[in-house]
Amino acid sequence: MPVSFHDLTGADALPEALFKRTESDLSFFVDKVKPIIEAVRTEGDQALIRFAREFDGVQPETFSIQVQEEEFDAAFERVDPEVIESIRFSVENVRAFHEAQKPEEMWWKEMRPGAFAGDRHVPIDAVACYVPRGKGSFPSVLIMTAVPAVVAGVPLPVVITPPGPDGTVDDATLVAARLVGIKSVYKCGGAQGVAAVAYGTQSVPKCLKIVGPGSPWVVAAKRQLTHLLDPGVPAGPSESLILADDTVNGALAALDLLIESEHGPDSSAYLVTSSRRVAEEAIAALPGYWEKIGDKRARFSQSVLCGEHGGVVLTRDFATAIDFVNQYAPEHLEILAAEPMAVMMKIRNAGEILLGEYSPITLGNFVLGPNAVLPTNSAAKTAGPLSVSDYMKRVSVAYVTSEGYQELAPQAKRFAEYEGFPGHALAVSALRGPLLKGGNNG
Repeated sequence: MPVSFHDLTGADALPEALFKRTESDLSFFVDKVKPIIEAVRTEGDQALIRFAREFDGVQPETFSIQVQEEEFDAAFERVDPEVIESIRFSVENVRAFHEAQKPEEMWWKEMRPGAFAGDRHVPIDAVACYVPRGKGSFPSVLIMTAVPAVVAGVPLPVVITPPGPDGTVDDATLVAARLVGIKSVYKCGGAQGVAAVAYGTQSVPKCLKIVGPGSPWVVAAKRQLTHLLDPGVPAGPSESLILADDTVNGALAALDLLIESEHGPDSSAYLVTSSRRVAEEAIAALPGYWEKIGDKRARFSQSVLCGEHGGVVLTRDFATAIDFVNQYAPEHLEILAAEPMAVMMKIRNAGEILLGEYSPITLGNFVLGPNAVLPTNSAAKTAGPLSVSDYMKRVSVAYVTSEGYQELAPQAKRFAEYEGFPGHALAVSALRGPLLKGGNNG
């Protein structure tokens, strides 16, 4: 199966087809998730158990939707101590990054003498962190979604994740949850999991927001439930661009092209370069790499890099390659270039940018510190990575003294009269003075 090669050296414009992702058309999934959502709304836990058997292949006759304390304990016994140490390492870095990112609780500014205004940052009451499982186990996603929730001070941070056939949650994910400080983990994924936290069930608490990446089923359910649940950063199937100039070893670019392409057939991954040598070296190197990553992940990577949503893009010049990146607005962008910092300054649209040969996407996904839950499907044109701020809300705060009121009231009264709001105007008229505690006539 040949790697998809898009030679744009003679093209007058960048083909729109290259910018489409697998989640661009969710019409099939939207129709399918509607009855799932309705079943959870009306049946609660009963529907979750039925769907766990139908969609996740859960075999036990009975299983607890909420993870019990003894399941956390057992997970620590089963997970390799070295893996636990890597999870600790990641949690420490991710926590340090997000603690530095956390805004101050409140700030004030004196707008005019005696008139103060500012913002107070308040955590959201209940947030659900979605951890996928369909194509693997992802304790890293729990870390990325749950650490900022804890740092932000969310009173009720919960995790939802699909159960395995034995009715349990991935052990490393439970280890990560306990190390982060999450006690509430629920065995429900897919559209039914999203519906569970939108409506609440007998076991699963109702939440106000959901964060984390997911399949098209999850994305479609989020869209259906936006009237009940803030869907957070639009994080769908994985996608990446490797931007390489003519100084790069093409085999290195191909190595990093594997990273997001091995997630699954719904991923997107391109090497974008203006160097034919780099493109040819990358294409030549990929088959050897596929032999090293196992049949399952090799099939996933091949389905992406040999399909409609991946491969190698050769542009007429490097400026056009940069234009491609800005138009694509990738979730992950890795820049392999002689001067990666200079190239970065020309990039406007990307969820994250990793600079240079020693900064593969792998580091960002697991241990570097910045959040790896990133906007997909071109949403990076207007949105950024998941952050502490996504778990908080800003409340505007103002306080005006008698002195400040004297200056502001006449100005506000004129606005009210001009816009036709006599009630507004009356509230700042001479009528107010006698009603004040001090009987100030203003």
